[in-house]
Amino acid sequence: MKAARCWAVVPAAGAGRRMGGSLPKQFLPLRSRTVLAWALEPLLRCPRVAGVVLAVPPGDDRWRDAVGEPAGLLTVEGGSERCDSVLAGLEALAGRSAAEDWVLVHDAARPCLSTGELASLLDSLWNEAVGGLLALPLTDTLKRSDASGRVAETLPRSGLWRALTPQMFRYAALREALRVAAADGDPPTDEAAAMERAGHRPRLVAGRPENLKITGPADLALAEAVLAAREMPACA
Repeated sequence: MKAARCWAVVPAAGAGRRMGGSLPKQFLPLRSRTVLAWALEPLLRCPRVAGVVLAVPPGDDRWRDAVGEPAGLLTVEGGSERCDSVLAGLEALAGRSAAEDWVLVHDAARPCLSTGELASLLDSLWNEAVGGLLALPLTDTLKRSDASGRVAETLPRSGLWRALTPQMFRYAALREALRVAAADGDPPTDEAAAMERAGHRPRLVAGRPENLKITGPADLALAEAVLAAREMPACA
């Protein structure tokens, strides 16, 4: 049997309305680069990733200014929902990817994925049948609110995790799960949810808190601090 390869899909067609402003969050500047360029870097530099598919906004060429045209990067027009963009990326790999190849799906707005965290995910899941995702166990106390904004109940946090990316699944299984979700008209919020609906049980791999997602202006400052800290020389 031919050894499995690994590909990556990055959905970057979203408008990022929660950030405000006219520029989608993935194109925002961050330490002399862009959020998207930082998100792509560990995938493009990883020798275990055969290629990266970037799903871009239809008719919008701003991605070229954001990342250039690095070797190993393919582009495809994305859709209105995240799952549409991921599925478009998977369809673009038809003929390149084998059914049992791995696909990493990474958020375009997560600029702080480290090479160590990526290696941990690949090592943890490479021999799995289905795949899984980076995630963080919840440590905060959870409250459910009522319609007036008051606490209705406190929820147990035991066994609860916060999903991160990349999420890593076999190519054919993920494509089929997303095709079914699209046909049902009920888009999943992440790839793991689509796989769960298909009857699979993805494995959780502990990620790092620094692997944050840019959703509001404050997150840019946090990402700036994380990336700056990585560039600081070690103490003698």
